[in-house]
Amino acid sequence: MLLMNAKERLRIEVLTRVTDGRMTLGEAADRLGLSYRQMRRVRWRHRVDGDAALVHALRGRASNRKTCPLLHQQVMKLCVEKYVDFGPTLLSEYLLKDESIALSHDTLRRWMSSAGMMPKVRRGSKHRSRRERRGRCGELVQMDGSWHDWFEGRGEWCCLMVMIDDATGGVFARFYAKETLSAAMDVFERYACSRGLPGALYVDRAGIYRSEKEPTAEQILKGEEPATQFGRAMRNLGVELIMANSPQAKGRVERANGTLQDRLVKAMRLAGVSDIKGANRFLDETFLAEFDGKFSARARLKSDAHRAVGEAELTREMSEHHERAVGRDWCVQWRGKLVQIDKRHAALGLAGKRVTLRERGGDLVMQSGDRVLNWQWITTRPKPKKVAVPIRNNRVWKPATGHPWKQAVVVPSSPKAPPAR
Repeated sequence: MLLMNAKERLRIEVLTRVTDGRMTLGEAADRLGLSYRQMRRVRWRHRVDGDAALVHALRGRASNRKTCPLLHQQVMKLCVEKYVDFGPTLLSEYLLKDESIALSHDTLRRWMSSAGMMPKVRRGSKHRSRRERRGRCGELVQMDGSWHDWFEGRGEWCCLMVMIDDATGGVFARFYAKETLSAAMDVFERYACSRGLPGALYVDRAGIYRSEKEPTAEQILKGEEPATQFGRAMRNLGVELIMANSPQAKGRVERANGTLQDRLVKAMRLAGVSDIKGANRFLDETFLAEFDGKFSARARLKSDAHRAVGEAELTREMSEHHERAVGRDWCVQWRGKLVQIDKRHAALGLAGKRVTLRERGGDLVMQSGDRVLNWQWITTRPKPKKVAVPIRNNRVWKPATGHPWKQAVVVPSSPKAPPAR
């Protein structure tokens, strides 16, 4: 027995009044919102088949657009065996690309929910103010490191350094062992070589970017703040370094990290990538182009804010800079070792002055001003020769006044013999 809805019950009531003569066919058509001809057809079907004619013919039957049960079983099997922990949107993309199965994400979400594969996540409702995107590409770039089990136990945990353009959402990323100064400098240098220098860089307040030192007297006079090695490089390159006070302040790169931890992890799993070298190759050759094609947006303004930079200048600034004092022996101490400046620079008079040492990937460059100095390592520190001092005993020695030898010697008197009896 099929249950009628309100619309169908209304039709029965109106047709009953038409049959009893309490309502004309035209009035019934107006009441039901049908044309006169359609009302005549409805009345004819009701006369022939009774009340059952008013119920939709497909009521209780499967939809003509229902997915084949075999396809349903195949997709659920793939969810368990191959596409574990995939979300419905990502699953629909991979089913179309790898399995040639076209299903909407709504259908997959409904299937996964009925199978218990979609846990309910309770989200907070804290209010946030959305910041408008920058107008031009390259005005602002957000950078962050994402420490995660990217290889799902097939390899060591590592860090993905992510840079995302604020105006377009275009992503540049690379894997490193950890989020270190060398990793931050390397990923920024690669970005600048391929796209140019951005106007500003948005980072967190990690020790790589933020200095805890007090300003020196010279810095106070110049109006400068103490800077880390990375901050010094950005200042010399003319890139504004902005440090966020909360993760939500640079939410665009934080959300990109979450998306990459979902999509990139699964893509590398299917591609069989399990080390940093292979992961970087996978990013450059396959993943990043597809990711940008799907998620990047068009900037409001067509002009590009990136600035060109010379390779030599970029290489010089993306190095660690340290000042050291030159000793009187024209040696400089560096990481527990000695560096000997070549004698061809004797005319510079560097003894007692300070020089700059630039280290990059284990390579060391020494400069005095803009001049590059030649030097060599001193493996062993020279030790002074020991000179034997001859001992001379031919000097006349006289004891001091208070010496025991100068004291008067008291001779005790001999005891007296006892008297004779």
